[in-house]
Amino acid sequence: MIAGAEPPGSASDEHLPVPPGWTCGSCGADWPCPPKRDRLLHEYQVDRASLSVYLGSCLAAATEDLRGAPSPGLQDRFIGWLPRGPRGG
Repeated sequence: MIAGAEPPGSASDEHLPVPPGWTCGSCGADWPCPPKRDRLLHEYQVDRASLSVYLGSCLAAATEDLRGAPSPGLQDRFIGWLPRGPRGG
């Protein structure tokens, strides 16, 4: 796992990423898997900007590890699923 990707002391059911393939260490799905997405939305419900920054840093690391994967696919996988709120104006 990349340094800083998850807080220290995370439990084994936390659905942590396993580089270099970026699969889930708990369920084997592409990370972030559906259970992790739900958990992240709950954990960052007040601060979606920080969630975007966190997932963007994971995307950057995964892009290095998964050089053969198409960039738009990785963007959708890591940040494309985030709910979009109304834009301020």
